[in-house]
Amino acid sequence: MPITLSYTEAPNPADLQLIIACCAKNERSAQEKLYKMFQPKMMLVAMRYANDRSSAEDIVNMGFLKCFQKIDKYNYQGSFEGWLRKIVLRTALDSLRLNEKYNEKVVFVEKEEYIERDHGERMYYDQLIKLVETLPKTTKLVFNLSVMEGLQHKEIAELLGMSEGTSKWHLSEGRRILKEKIEHLQLNITQ
Repeated sequence: MPITLSYTEAPNPADLQLIIACCAKNERSAQEKLYKMFQPKMMLVAMRYANDRSSAEDIVNMGFLKCFQKIDKYNYQGSFEGWLRKIVLRTALDSLRLNEKYNEKVVFVEKEEYIERDHGERMYYDQLIKLVETLPKTTKLVFNLSVMEGLQHKEIAELLGMSEGTSKWHLSEGRRILKEKIEHLQLNITQ
């Protein structure tokens, strides 16, 4: 019986290194194994920037194609997952730039998580995401790259062609807007 990996299991480093080496030799079975190992996590990344599941799948597939084309350049410095995540993220950003319709909405797939409010109440994650979706386009993009992807302002500035100061402003503005909207929701709930 074959063993299947779920996306929560970390692959054995030696096995992963062998799979990467085989992918560099363009072995299709190794590429399939690598895809199955990391596709679920990369879908989570892509869904943050895609309008629907089909678009996210396109982003992930294009990201893996770029990964397989450049895998021989992976130097085993840092995690492979992080390296692949950057490729998928850049692919998603390229898709956003090319297709303005993707800038209209950012969808997240995590559903049952929640965020604690200051008043001890719970605000479900999908409710907060709906608020994030209402942010201005560039502010929303910077907010997602910083908060959800953990990128530094220098990286965001390079990716989006803006200054670090502008990136910081957009993040601050996004937080301010969200805070106001959450406070407004709190007032409406208690009335």
